[in-house]
Amino acid sequence: MKTETSKSESGNPVNILVVDDAPANLLVLVGMLKERGYRVRPVPSGKLALLAARRDPPDLILLDINMPEMNGYEVCEKLKEDDALKGIPVIFISALTEPLDKVKAFALGGVDYLIKPFQMEELQARVETHLKLRQLQIELEAANASLLKANDRMTRDLRAAAKIQEMFLPRDLPQMPGVQFSWLYKPCNELGGDGLNVIPLGDGQVGLYLLDVSGHGVAAALLSVSLSRLLSAPWEPSSILIRDRNVGLGNNITPPSEVVAHLNRLFPFDPATEQYATMVYGILHVESGVFRYASAGHPGPVHIKSSSQPVLLESQGGPIGLANDPYEERSVRLESGDRLYIYSDGIPEAMNSAGKQFGYGRLLETIGRGLSEPLDVSVANLQGDITRWQQAELPQDDISILAIEILAR
Repeated sequence: MKTETSKSESGNPVNILVVDDAPANLLVLVGMLKERGYRVRPVPSGKLALLAARRDPPDLILLDINMPEMNGYEVCEKLKEDDALKGIPVIFISALTEPLDKVKAFALGGVDYLIKPFQMEELQARVETHLKLRQLQIELEAANASLLKANDRMTRDLRAAAKIQEMFLPRDLPQMPGVQFSWLYKPCNELGGDGLNVIPLGDGQVGLYLLDVSGHGVAAALLSVSLSRLLSAPWEPSSILIRDRNVGLGNNITPPSEVVAHLNRLFPFDPATEQYATMVYGILHVESGVFRYASAGHPGPVHIKSSSQPVLLESQGGPIGLANDPYEERSVRLESGDRLYIYSDGIPEAMNSAGKQFGYGRLLETIGRGLSEPLDVSVANLQGDITRWQQAELPQDDISILAIEILAR
């Protein structure tokens, strides 16, 4: 009487290849296994076993050891060398009882070892166990393959998103007499939440911003790109940096406080995403050196004169999406040789292996030391000091710097 057995992955009866050079043994094994509903294929030699396995790979192999021409060990070794067959579980069935025989069988890739004579109930139990394990292995391999495809697709999507984000970073810095700009952007992941740019506004004025969206990854990058799109050049339809693009510049340039307030209205805090942004947006009048700026919960810019120590400027105002009070506008005059550094909080909050922050003291010290170096070099040195401070620690936040220097006239 047949008993119900597990099916193979295709839904057909489980396919078992039985290999033994003794016809009587084959007859007994085939009869007992067929009674339990298996599809059984008997072969009397190792060479025929390999041919049969390659022609129609079985779900499991029962393999004798002592056979002429090619013994069971050699058959198992050949199976494990074949990428299409190496996953098939092999149960050795042998009269050999020495421990070393079992050790060799397992070393060559066998999953089990039965000693003749054996009870059919024991064989049935081991066959079912290894068939279930094989099925789980197949399912795991399929899941891993699916995850690998999904990961590859996600990697491609992240690279594409990173390319879009790069479009809102400075491509060609404005070349204007009397001023120099430098910037650095190092996201801690494939996608960052920081954004920065330098935008010519005409009439001898330049807009500058550095923003930092809370969190990391796709959600932060999307909000960063949305904000950056509104802070684009005046001739872009989405730009909010001028009040009316049909009117000439001059008084038509949107003041920094109005720009930040506009963003605060457009991007209210969403409890579902818990995202907000901090930023500094300012307008530099190159000829006078006056920098008017508004801050939204962002660290204060660092101002360093050619003859004094760097100082942190005032920076008040709530983050974008969270502010209730009006934004105030502040200004600082940059004289010949002065520099201004705007940066993300990933710099002062950079952690070392001891959990200690880089801090504002080291930030001011590093900027002060770099005054004798070209502006690009001072920015690179600041980033280098942060990297050395973090040592082997992975960055926990994006690092962004936007620097200005008023050149000698």
